[in-house]
Amino acid sequence: MPFAGKLVSEFNINVAAEKFYKTFKDGCMHLPTISPKFIKQVEVHEDGKAEVLKEQVEFDDEKLMVKKIGLEGDALDHYKTIKFVYQVVPKSRKHSLLILTVEYEKLDDDSPHPYKYIDIMIGMTKDMESHMNY
Repeated sequence: MPFAGKLVSEFNINVAAEKFYKTFKDGCMHLPTISPKFIKQVEVHEDGKAEVLKEQVEFDDEKLMVKKIGLEGDALDHYKTIKFVYQVVPKSRKHSLLILTVEYEKLDDDSPHPYKYIDIMIGMTKDMESHMNY
């Protein structure tokens, strides 16, 4: 029987919430420059193996939330559905709480939990934080 689950990671970043969200929304074409370890065009790099994932991206300006829904690609070899959610919560003028979520449904019991994807999300957001504070 397929297993549905959710992985969540929360941590503080030293960037204003609106600035972080705007970079994701309006500057996503710059992600390969900001985070080349993880993103190169439409390829995600993990352990030297390139993966491709075509996504539908939804923005919620009120909640400062970005949802990326997997449509096709390598991740869907293991998951019936997979969704990546980035939400940034203002804490002060220059500090925010970042909530990263991976929602998924495995194809079968042998499919791995998507820990590597939450690790990629954390790595990308740390790269973005460094870039914005440079």
